[in-house]
Amino acid sequence: MSESPKSSRSLAGIAGIVAIATLISKVFGLVRQVAIAAAFGTKAAYGAYQYSSIIPGFFLILLGGINGPFHSAMVSALAKRDKAESAPLVETVSTLVGGVLVVITLALMALAPQCIDLIAPGLHQTAHGLEIREIAIQQLRIMAPIVWFAGMIGIGFGTLNAADLYWLPSVSPLLSSVTIIAGVGALALTLGPKIGEPEYAALGGIVLAWAALIGTILQWLVQVWAQHKAGLSRLRLGFDFKHPGVKDVMNVMAPALFASGMLQINVYTDMFFTSFLPNPGAAVSALDYANLLVQTPLGILSNVILVPFLPVFSRLADPRDWPELKMRIRQGLLLTAIAMLPMSALIITLANPIVRVVYERGEFQQSDSDLVAVVLMAYAIGMFVYLGRDVLVRVFYALGDGDTPFRISIVSIFLNALFDFILIKPLGLPGLVLATVSVNVISMIALLWFLDRKLNGLPLKEWALPLVGLAIASVFAGLASWGTLLASEHFLGTNGLLILIGQLSLSALTGLGVFALIASRLKLPEVDMFVGRIRQRFVK
Repeated sequence: MSESPKSSRSLAGIAGIVAIATLISKVFGLVRQVAIAAAFGTKAAYGAYQYSSIIPGFFLILLGGINGPFHSAMVSALAKRDKAESAPLVETVSTLVGGVLVVITLALMALAPQCIDLIAPGLHQTAHGLEIREIAIQQLRIMAPIVWFAGMIGIGFGTLNAADLYWLPSVSPLLSSVTIIAGVGALALTLGPKIGEPEYAALGGIVLAWAALIGTILQWLVQVWAQHKAGLSRLRLGFDFKHPGVKDVMNVMAPALFASGMLQINVYTDMFFTSFLPNPGAAVSALDYANLLVQTPLGILSNVILVPFLPVFSRLADPRDWPELKMRIRQGLLLTAIAMLPMSALIITLANPIVRVVYERGEFQQSDSDLVAVVLMAYAIGMFVYLGRDVLVRVFYALGDGDTPFRISIVSIFLNALFDFILIKPLGLPGLVLATVSVNVISMIALLWFLDRKLNGLPLKEWALPLVGLAIASVFAGLASWGTLLASEHFLGTNGLLILIGQLSLSALTGLGVFALIASRLKLPEVDMFVGRIRQRFVK
């Protein structure tokens, strides 16, 4: 009995460490993106980087990320073993995995042209596309070793977390952002205004690639030092392949790798189709710039909404508790709507000033802002279904059903490719984003339908009424925000960073005020719950 409070405080402390470290990493990630935008805009160097980094980035996210397959497998295997067993097991798993990743790394370096052609076959169509292809091939050869380091980082992440060491591994990803910022800064100081000229595109691409590789190496070295200091591992090979822990690691790692890998296929699909657009470098860069602006609020608000519900869903998995579970599902969906629907409305109406404030400086010009703003508006349309789908997926996991979301994900991959093919011609780049939004809508409807059957009926009509009310409130919020923006532009113009920030702040506050006024009249308990969580998380 006496240990329970201690465990609770320990979990809260761990969550706090990870949350702070993640926030710091996101801030540095945004600064990195601003530096890249100022240096390269949507020109060839960064467009090529987007194509060349998809494979190394895939491995870095898949293998090296927190809660990734390697991280989960190592935590699972080491948490139930004595510290004395840790070093031999870590060394053996590192040797086994490292050997496979060395082969993949060498293959990427040797087959870089073929890999880029597979990722972006449309680059052959224009001279500009061929230039991007050549830069991307060089970048991929430089960044190929990231594949090996990604695996080692994932193993190190899990090893340190299993030993209750969280701060250093959680904050270490910002090293990649720091090295890219430093590399881009050094290039800008060296070339000055000439940094955006076409003849320096290849040099800029090479600097980006080396900075990304060096940042990954530094992240790995920090973890190696931490492991060595904690007595968890040494830099030597291990060949005890019959160790029972190796089997435990592989049993967790294999299915997790497959499931996580499916999520990255949609990214590749969009990349594939951007290569057929008239300016593929600008298109793929715009996707990345806009995606960051959407994922930042999504990531912060998802922690506020989703994390507290996960244990609640799990505790209500028994059929006797299903009435309360249904109530909690409603709460999860309505909290998502309260957060995401007005956010979508504001981003749609304020997309251009948002992009201009964040990115427009240096080589990132007004034409780049216009392109990214259109893509950002398309992303914003799907914010509610993106997070709402995650709420429903967590319910299935709590009920012990991972198969249904997995099957829906497989179907979604094919639908995404089909919708990309259908929408890219009439709508261009925004069509690729709207294809993903459409697939998320279909996925959410499918999840609701299967959940309705699994839980013997959901009060969907009852849930629909407050959702419609919140949607209407968001529309009025967007209109109020838009009207305020137009009025301020009429009197103050649109030039100057301080003017843009002032217009953006005033318009956003007006829109949020209108939404809050209408939402409060709906008498929804979830509105009070959302305000309470925001205060608890951000107000001391």
